[in-house]
Amino acid sequence: MKAQDLMTHPAVTCHVNDSLSAAAQKMWDHDCGALPVVNDEGRVTGMITDRDICMAACIQGRRLDELLVNCAMGRHVVTVGLEQTIAQVAQLMAEHQIRRLPVVDEDDLPVGVISLNDLAIEAVQPGTQMTGGVSKVAHALAAICQHRMQTQEAA
Repeated sequence: MKAQDLMTHPAVTCHVNDSLSAAAQKMWDHDCGALPVVNDEGRVTGMITDRDICMAACIQGRRLDELLVNCAMGRHVVTVGLEQTIAQVAQLMAEHQIRRLPVVDEDDLPVGVISLNDLAIEAVQPGTQMTGGVSKVAHALAAICQHRMQTQEAA
């Protein structure tokens, strides 16, 4: 099973220069908690979560329509290709302690998003083709949930 088989598509994205208000509205409209952030060329340059939006507004004491996505987005982006296996996706999520990955095509343009939720739902389906599904999801979840300070101390 590959990323393209489980991803949510098409990719709902926002632009680096969109307002946080516009990004929050897209999240609301599409019932998601994170969006890939794209640049003028359409390539993924970041990720923004609903938590990022709330924290930016709170810390800066400004309204969402006064702040741009680029001031709150995470800049360390991990992406996966359409053909990457679900095992590879789970490993990347565990390694980088992230719950959602943009899926990109051969031109490095976002085509979907795959989440830990997608993996968990697939892992418990009867007749799943996800080899080692539940244990891979459990491993990824455990790694993601580990406090970052513990992870850094172990390194």
